[in-house]
Amino acid sequence: MDVITFGQYSLVYNAFSFTIAVMGAATVFFFFGRSQVASPYRTAVTLTGLVTAIACYHYFRIFQSWEATYAVVGTEVRPSGVKYNDAYRYVDWLLTVPLLLIELILVMRLPAAETVSKGTKLGVLAIIMVVLGYPGEISPNMGTRWIWWTLAMIPFLIIVYDLFFSLGASIKAQPPGVRGMVSTARWLTVISWAFYPIVFLFPMLGFDGTNAQTAVQIGYTVADIVAKAMFGVFIYLIAARKSELEYPEARQTSGSRVSGMT
Repeated sequence: MDVITFGQYSLVYNAFSFTIAVMGAATVFFFFGRSQVASPYRTAVTLTGLVTAIACYHYFRIFQSWEATYAVVGTEVRPSGVKYNDAYRYVDWLLTVPLLLIELILVMRLPAAETVSKGTKLGVLAIIMVVLGYPGEISPNMGTRWIWWTLAMIPFLIIVYDLFFSLGASIKAQPPGVRGMVSTARWLTVISWAFYPIVFLFPMLGFDGTNAQTAVQIGYTVADIVAKAMFGVFIYLIAARKSELEYPEARQTSGSRVSGMT
């Protein structure tokens, strides 16, 4: 690892700490929020909480690895000789990225056959995309990085195509009260996921040494917060809104119980 400044070290350190808090708080919110949505949508909200729980754990390990990689004395930061573990991110993505797509499919409540086919296709493509990205991420050779980035973009573009075209008719079939929210969730997925291949390119576009290292860590961290915690809030809101629209009697029953308690 290159010698980094105290400011760079602290920026990444605090970003990891913040993300652990965000993912942990989101996990608690989603798991407790399960009871606020109708039964058909609880699996989607459960997966949302599972995604942030997995991310919280891996960010804790990433945080530990970052601490172990450097020795800090006052404001002087020196490499400790321990290699920073890039694999934690990719293990996290290997688990969470397919689940993020499946969340969206489940909250749309498509016919069973369509749910299985679309969820399987998008999940497998997501796994392939992550696997193809890892060899380039750990390679110091720019030519090798370009090759693996290009290969990883193939399943990425197929996923984007499916989200906008294959799911288009399914989104139009959603209740009017949530159609816009589902469409926004789809856009949020595409926009947040676009951060990842862009961040991957930083070392190939002029960022070098510690600047590249810092930019990559911060870029991936921001993308994870948006793609997992923020996207999860949208999933929860869609599930809650659809529950209100499709099961108004359950809402009335819940409301009467609360009134009775007060």
